[in-house]
Amino acid sequence: MPRHERLRNGSSVRSTIAAAAARLMAEDGISDYHHAKKKAARQLGLPDNVGFPDNAEVEAELRAYRELYQGDIHPEMLAAMRHSALDLMELLAAFNPWLTGSVLDGTAGEHSSIDILLFADSAKEVEIFLLNRGIDVNHAQPRHEKVEAVLQVETDTVDANLIILPPHLERVSLKHRDGRPRERMRAAELHLLLKE
Repeated sequence: MPRHERLRNGSSVRSTIAAAAARLMAEDGISDYHHAKKKAARQLGLPDNVGFPDNAEVEAELRAYRELYQGDIHPEMLAAMRHSALDLMELLAAFNPWLTGSVLDGTAGEHSSIDILLFADSAKEVEIFLLNRGIDVNHAQPRHEKVEAVLQVETDTVDANLIILPPHLERVSLKHRDGRPRERMRAAELHLLLKE
């Protein structure tokens, strides 16, 4: 009996792929959900046309994995990343920063980056602001057509992606690729979260 048939009989193929993808994301630092699902299916010996779990299923498995296998270190690591994010958001207050991504949703790990949305008339003004404060900046490829630029900076914990959008998009609710609304948080809310 083929392996994918055994999986189908023993457990849900989708949940098996979700668990394997979550492990890859936690251990290997894969941040792209689709890539993690494809690699997990390949490792499980499943055919190319297998039905993938959605990102929310993988995210739930990632939370469970971190709680089970990294429960002793993960909360402390996450708190440190959130403190780094808060410091950066306070520095960049003039650009209306919002924390988003895995550091906000609690799935971040040692291979994760801090993702901060900034709203500015141009990416150049953010870059000049950082360079004037002695902060080195690298450029990354934007993964969304509305993003003007992604600037990467180092923090005391992990690197941060500063995702620069035009000011008129600040009130627009951004979505994940699977259609779920993308959570985001202001510095004041993050400060309160860190006090809990």
